[in-house]
Amino acid sequence: MSNKINESMSLAKPEGNNLNVTQKVAVTLGVVGLLIFALAIFNINFSNKTWFLSVSIGLIAFGTILFAKDAYLTKLEGIKNDGVWFKSISSRGILGWVTGVILTSFYIILYFYPQYLGLSSNGESNTGLISLFDPLSNLLSGNPASQWFVYGTLYTLAILVFGYKFMLKYRHNRYEQLRTASVMFFQLGFAFLIPEFMSRLNTSPDYNLPYYDLKSMWPLNYYLFDNWSINGLLSSGSLGLIMLLFGVVSIFVISPILTYKYGKRWYCSWVCGCGALAETAGDSFRQLSSKKLSAWKLERWLIHTVLVFSVIMTTAIIYTYLGSDPTKFWITRSVFLLSVGVFLTVMFTVVMLFKRHELGKDARYGAIGFFIVIASFFVMHYTSTTNEIFLIKSSSLRSAYGLYIGSIFSGVIGTGFYPILGNRVWCRFGCPMAAVLGFQQRMFSKFRITTNGGQCISCGNCSTYCEMGIDVRAYAQKGENIVRSSCVGCGVCSAVCPRGVLKLENDTMKGRINSNEILLGNDPNLMDLLNN
Repeated sequence: MSNKINESMSLAKPEGNNLNVTQKVAVTLGVVGLLIFALAIFNINFSNKTWFLSVSIGLIAFGTILFAKDAYLTKLEGIKNDGVWFKSISSRGILGWVTGVILTSFYIILYFYPQYLGLSSNGESNTGLISLFDPLSNLLSGNPASQWFVYGTLYTLAILVFGYKFMLKYRHNRYEQLRTASVMFFQLGFAFLIPEFMSRLNTSPDYNLPYYDLKSMWPLNYYLFDNWSINGLLSSGSLGLIMLLFGVVSIFVISPILTYKYGKRWYCSWVCGCGALAETAGDSFRQLSSKKLSAWKLERWLIHTVLVFSVIMTTAIIYTYLGSDPTKFWITRSVFLLSVGVFLTVMFTVVMLFKRHELGKDARYGAIGFFIVIASFFVMHYTSTTNEIFLIKSSSLRSAYGLYIGSIFSGVIGTGFYPILGNRVWCRFGCPMAAVLGFQQRMFSKFRITTNGGQCISCGNCSTYCEMGIDVRAYAQKGENIVRSSCVGCGVCSAVCPRGVLKLENDTMKGRINSNEILLGNDPNLMDLLNN
């Protein structure tokens, strides 16, 4: 029995969260691995970069695995709070803020000032941290490392090692293990290795393939239809054309079908790299996602504003790529703009006719967004030239879009703010792909989370662990199905429920959005409920 005075009355025993010997050794190994990276940042010249890179990555991976094994394999299966609100790093304490500042600063330097990390120009050799990754980059693609290769390597490493930790923590739940293995596979293969191998193909004069993540589709892949991307794919012969067609088919065929059958979870929780990092490296911060009504209102406005902006920008980019001469382009600018407008109008009309009652007040906001898009098309048509969109240089507009949405929001804020705002900041507030899939999930999907209100004990685990800020407990208490646009179907709410109240299902569209009248107290006819 410990002689240490426990000043807290909590049964969680915060003093039990101190690291044991094995965990201290694991942390030390990981810190040594990070120290090698830090020394490289300060231009320490390592004579054998291959060896030092291997040692640093190996120490980080082994330290994380050792820590995870000791932390979870010595405990009974099942989810414990593990004193998350008593730990400085997971409760917005000093360590949390320090970690957030360090991550954010690193992302800013990596994105906008890579020269300070050793990125060379004019054909010179890399130095510093980026040079440390040259051996691995040369092995995979045959090219020296760039800041994006460093980013991708560290990104993939974090998903793999913390993915293993996540699988140990949720080892009692087969669903969590399968989807974690899925995101690890897609990140390693489709997001990291395949683009590097594609880059190696560029050594042949027959190919000019861009660095292309096959699983990243519009609108998350905002540059898919940019000039350089399309030209690069079309100049690569049959392989490039197949990749371009696959991207288009993914948007209009594969994604709608899978979302209809399984909801947005097929992508956000099984495939997406952003979701993969959030679920693995960001798992310790999921409880920090705000459940306030104000956060929910901000989420709806912000994410749909980004979506409207993405639609307008993508249309504008393709518009500038096309021409006005029908003898040179099988689809001209005017035809393309009219086609997009007709498509959006038909979709908007169908939703308003058949799904208006499910939208409620959001129907008004949807109408506002629709008319903004259509109005922008008219302005685009009458003001745009070959080099200008909305009287602004198209290159400047595209750069601004990529900077503010693709870099600052998704990269810097989306990842660097994990310890402050939770692990799904980007997915909740900024991802246009999440907005598109969320709209379909809400309106035209079989996916829902069913609840058994009679079994709920109001422990609040489900709401605490919901990374998307959904008050799951409120639904569970009333026995309502959970059908929310923001839900990514991670299933953690179900995994942490001690009574088995929550269940992820794919059933018919009929009766998806319901409320249990018995628990709502509306004096129902019990016989009608039994018969239905």
